[in-house]
Amino acid sequence: VNDQITQLVDSAVAGTTTLSTDGDVTLSTTNGAANQARQAIILLSGARTAARNVTAPAQSKAYIVNNATTGGYAVTFRGSGPTTGVTVANGEKCLVAWNGSDFVKVASSLITALTGTLTVPNGGTGATTLTGLVKGSGTSAFTAAVAGTDYLAPPSGTAILKANSGGALANATAGTDYVAPGTATTFTALQTFNGSTSVLAASLANAGETATVSATAATGTINYDVTTQSVLYYTSNASANWTVNFRASSGTSLNTAMSTGQAITVIFLVTNGATAYYNTAVQVDGASVTPKYQGGVTPTFGNASAVDAYTYTIIKTGSAAFSVFASQTKFS
Repeated sequence: VNDQITQLVDSAVAGTTTLSTDGDVTLSTTNGAANQARQAIILLSGARTAARNVTAPAQSKAYIVNNATTGGYAVTFRGSGPTTGVTVANGEKCLVAWNGSDFVKVASSLITALTGTLTVPNGGTGATTLTGLVKGSGTSAFTAAVAGTDYLAPPSGTAILKANSGGALANATAGTDYVAPGTATTFTALQTFNGSTSVLAASLANAGETATVSATAATGTINYDVTTQSVLYYTSNASANWTVNFRASSGTSLNTAMSTGQAITVIFLVTNGATAYYNTAVQVDGASVTPKYQGGVTPTFGNASAVDAYTYTIIKTGSAAFSVFASQTKFS
């Protein structure tokens, strides 16, 4: 057995280099002889007045580094060049190894022995205490997250939440922000109830329709906005024969509001005096439509001193194509 070779192997496996100098140190290396760089353990002892660097040969090697110095300073263990290296905190014991371009930390005792602040690059948060939600930004220390800026903060209490336009959370209001049983709800968009082949789409014990009552006399062309009411009642005596034009509203055509295969039914109540007038023409979105009247007879007169009720069922049969089924009924 070659004792000299055995001693070199022993130092590489279990030997210790102790560094107590308060300054940067480059580990000595000598081929075929004992040297600082060959040892397996690097023990840093004594006092330090500043953070220091230990430089090892930039070659394949693993070390156990023990920063047992006083003064509270970290030591950077790096490769010759120098490389960036790794930070060994005061009181830390770690295993470092060469990865081909730099030394990296493989294991550390800081899981149980850390008493200071561990930086983000070394797997820490950069802070000693954290309360509440936190945020990170790259390599900077973690900081407290700000409600309304970094996250939506819920209000206190137990409720259904909604997000306001500014991003903050607030309690949602039943009937306004969501549908709730026992709470009145106003819908401003189309609600579709399809049902199924075996179940009805809706069951209503009763329902109210909107009626517009106006002290207006029927004459000329009357725009009937079906999104405003289902029943239009003119209480003043008609002054001339008139045309009714059906549309969704002043800004929306009925062709836009309805889909092919849909139908609506509306009523127009017209008051006549001693001289009676009647509906002579029907339009949809300004285009003439010839209605089909109940009984096959188109009215040619109104009923004096009475209210004539005109019922119109409008079916959309295609794009800008409509069929109208109408009736005239006298009430007096």
